[in-house]
Amino acid sequence: MTLSTKTEDEKLVWFRSDPEQKMMFQGGRFTRVNKFCSLLLAVIGTVLFFLILIPLHSTYFAAMFTQRGAVPYVIVLFFNWSISILALKASKLRLQRAALKCPLIPSNPEFVLSPSTVGEVTKRMYEFVDEPRQFLLFNRIDIALSNLRNLGRVSDLDEILRSQGVQDESIVESSYSLINAFVWAIPVLGFIGTVQGLSLSIGGFGAVLAKTQELSEIKSSLQNVTGGLSVAFETTLQGLIAALVVQLVLSFVKSKEEEFLDDCSEYCVRNIVGRLRLTPFEMDSAS
Repeated sequence: MTLSTKTEDEKLVWFRSDPEQKMMFQGGRFTRVNKFCSLLLAVIGTVLFFLILIPLHSTYFAAMFTQRGAVPYVIVLFFNWSISILALKASKLRLQRAALKCPLIPSNPEFVLSPSTVGEVTKRMYEFVDEPRQFLLFNRIDIALSNLRNLGRVSDLDEILRSQGVQDESIVESSYSLINAFVWAIPVLGFIGTVQGLSLSIGGFGAVLAKTQELSEIKSSLQNVTGGLSVAFETTLQGLIAALVVQLVLSFVKSKEEEFLDDCSEYCVRNIVGRLRLTPFEMDSAS
């Protein structure tokens, strides 16, 4: 296989493969998600959901979302926004994992990584990807290799890779901050809807008591209040179910991303630290 064929057929082109770039949005770095892109997907999903409910307007299920005030609309939007973020992250994670399959170090068992061979490894890196800084694995390796000429011990390179690994973990963790906020906010919205429903029901019952003293009318009004209470708690049910689904999907995607970070660390130890050799001359030059 020639180099040109390899470049065209096997190269990881971030600008063409990133899901956000495909939708004409600026792609987030690594597995970070563009908030505007995910919001657009959430709005589309929310509109489609309520369009589907139009033919079902006479059903109890449709009434739960369309006749309970504004809170259910916000719950559905936040739910779709969370799922959109997680779906984009999962897609971006698949692209990031593809970098693990790239044989960055030559297969020749006699090849050793040293300051004199850094250029060869860097050249191979650009043969496999168009933008190494957009790939978590290659960005970590590129930072370590750029400092290799200033290092005097193998442990120094290992320390740089470990430090960059900690930073990458921090970046990944911060990318979930918006979803964590939604997991907290969605049930709270359900409770707010319930409080609103309770206020309306109790307020209506209080108005009846002020207008009449007849026991039969009070009894009828009390039945309406208890019926209104059951309706009020529906928003809490919606919020809890939505938050549960988001939390389950979040846990699954996050576990996959944590596995990816572990695989990146293992890749660096096996292919970078394990192949590094510093000759006495190079060690003297570094010092």
